[in-house]
Amino acid sequence: MIVGVPREIKVAERRVGLKPPWVRELVSHDQEVIVETGAGLGVGASDADYEAVGARIVSSAADVFAAADMIVKVKEPQAAERAMLRKGQILFTYLHLAPDPEQAADLVDSGAICIAYETVTDHNGGLPLLAPMSRVAGRLSVQAGATALESVYGGSGILLGGIPGVAPAKVVVIGGGVVGENAIDVALGMGGDVTVLDNNVDVLDRLGRHFGPALRTIYSTAVALDEAVIDADLVIGAVLVKGALAPKLVTADMVSRMRPGSVLVDVAIDQGGCFETSRPTTHTEPTYVVDETVHYCVANMPGAVPKTATAALNTVTLPRALALATKGVRQALTDDPHLRNGLNVCGGLVTDKAVARDLGYEYVDPMEALDNC
Repeated sequence: MIVGVPREIKVAERRVGLKPPWVRELVSHDQEVIVETGAGLGVGASDADYEAVGARIVSSAADVFAAADMIVKVKEPQAAERAMLRKGQILFTYLHLAPDPEQAADLVDSGAICIAYETVTDHNGGLPLLAPMSRVAGRLSVQAGATALESVYGGSGILLGGIPGVAPAKVVVIGGGVVGENAIDVALGMGGDVTVLDNNVDVLDRLGRHFGPALRTIYSTAVALDEAVIDADLVIGAVLVKGALAPKLVTADMVSRMRPGSVLVDVAIDQGGCFETSRPTTHTEPTYVVDETVHYCVANMPGAVPKTATAALNTVTLPRALALATKGVRQALTDDPHLRNGLNVCGGLVTDKAVARDLGYEYVDPMEALDNC
């Protein structure tokens, strides 16, 4: 199989689908890898580094898409990239289709076989290809929020950790999953006054035992959420429903009642965001203000630390990419039901229940859809 790695073109995205050591693994299994020139510069990998491990460098994304049987990326394909997909070609990347009907329509029209990192599962019910980026985003969310609290960025001018004799910022984390746990870890480490809300008692129990009395845990109800958000200096939105639109837990009315200069960081923005006032932003223009509340809603947050993020991502994506390349897509998805859960679109059919429901498509079982690919 020919595996193609294009340069990422989403704004300020410097990660890459495969670093040279992982390319070497594919080549050692008799796969051909083509890489767009400059694709690895954001992680410190030159074209020569790729050539040294057996990759072939091509001059454009068009060359990659034209030749490759499987495209391995990081972020969802942009419009220009979607236009280059063809029937039967495998696309292996993050997709986040539920809040993106335009992308979904283009992928359906392409006839390509589109496997989303974020819906691949494991035997524990986890999301192993999403988890590394969730860890990165959770930790970055507090850094971003602490910066946004500075008055020069429109914040209220509060130091997140305070100092002796001066109270720290009140940090509220909505959701105690992978993102939330990592946000809590950093926020507590910086000295914040941290509260987490979740509607799963087992999650709250786990977090309470892990972090001890420094963390305040609250069962999430409408009243509890309203009270916590209104009293917060920094709110981290860390909710996730696999493949589906994120629930709008923080309403515009709640935002209007927050203290001026408070900060919202919406890590769920890839799935549409969990704040009613959220809209996607970029690393070049990361924030905006609604009702005197600063919103940070960068849709590719881990792209700010491409070396760390790419290394973490490649570790979990490579075994799946290798299975797809060596076995072929049908056999790989037949053998591994967890990888099969990553199949979102196949031969013009939508094969993820949440995506189909949220975007109004008919759901088709993945194995049935593969007959059309």
